[in-house]
Amino acid sequence: MNRLLFRVWFCLMLLFFTATATAQTTRQITDAAGRTIVIPDKINHIICSGSGCLRLLSYMGAQDLVVGVDDIEVRNNKFDARPYSFANPQFKSLPVFGGFRGRDVPEKILSLPVLPQVIFKTYGASGYDPVKLSSKTGIPVIILEYGDLAGNRQDFYKALTILGQALDRQVRAQELIRFFDSQINELESRTKDIPEVQRKTCFVGGIAFKGPHGFQSTEPLYPPFKFINARNIAKPHDNAKKLRQSNFSKEKILALDPEILFLDLSTLQMGDDQGGLCELKNDPVYQSLTAVGNNNVFGVLPYNWYTQNYGSILADAWYIGTILYPEQFFDILPEKKADEIYNFLLSKSMFQQMNRSFKQMVFKPIDLN
Repeated sequence: MNRLLFRVWFCLMLLFFTATATAQTTRQITDAAGRTIVIPDKINHIICSGSGCLRLLSYMGAQDLVVGVDDIEVRNNKFDARPYSFANPQFKSLPVFGGFRGRDVPEKILSLPVLPQVIFKTYGASGYDPVKLSSKTGIPVIILEYGDLAGNRQDFYKALTILGQALDRQVRAQELIRFFDSQINELESRTKDIPEVQRKTCFVGGIAFKGPHGFQSTEPLYPPFKFINARNIAKPHDNAKKLRQSNFSKEKILALDPEILFLDLSTLQMGDDQGGLCELKNDPVYQSLTAVGNNNVFGVLPYNWYTQNYGSILADAWYIGTILYPEQFFDILPEKKADEIYNFLLSKSMFQQMNRSFKQMVFKPIDLN
């Protein structure tokens, strides 16, 4: 009887301590969708699903926790404009758990050699549904809003904050937020007092959006222009926050005849016989532009590539500042500034590799002969 009581007591105590241990090793976090998610207290293995998710994770310095990638990370493309990928070549050797843009495959996730404890997911409305993904795999899925640096910067900062909370890297999250704020504030402070009549009109063409486009493809609220108070001829009158990529008519470009043109070099993906560079060289409309005639066409780092490249956006802003306002940016060496940004975000100097990827045309006048 005593032996039976002892066994019962032992089992009860074992259940108690097991429950206590379990309670101590999990915690709750609120994701960008407002859902309360239960996650392990200590996270050592993760995967990132959706456009830009792995970029944010790399900014956090948590790339060593990644145990699988989507298929865009293992491709060998002639052109690439993702500094986080260049900085982490080990991603190419990791097992693939699904397609890019959130097209996850639950069976592949569950067959990964190391099972992730948490899945981070950007753009939760596209690709595999995050709730179904968690239900199918039994792995908590944390939704992040990727945001942007123009009208939705707080969404971006919230994503960093959630990552910091989940990975116990709150200090790094706050460092990143302060960094972006300080960069944008300094750009603004250098240009805010320039009289309107001294601001040259400008236009950026060739911006990618779910693939490469020609010169008419632009960003009405292009952040580098916004940060330095540039006179973007494509800027909407109502400054609508949600207005993204658009095709600006050649007739309007010709009529407004901007003094300075910038070419987003993602357009080079289209080849030598099409795309923005080819159009600037051969289209009579573009050839008649004042900026083309005065050799005032300059190459900038791609803006959209598996969604927005935040580090490259800042680097472009500093370079464009030296072109539009040389007196206010006399002390800036654009290539050096770009590497300062990449070093802070990714702990590596990435400018030269980015430049090589785009035919050494970054931050230089474009030869249209």
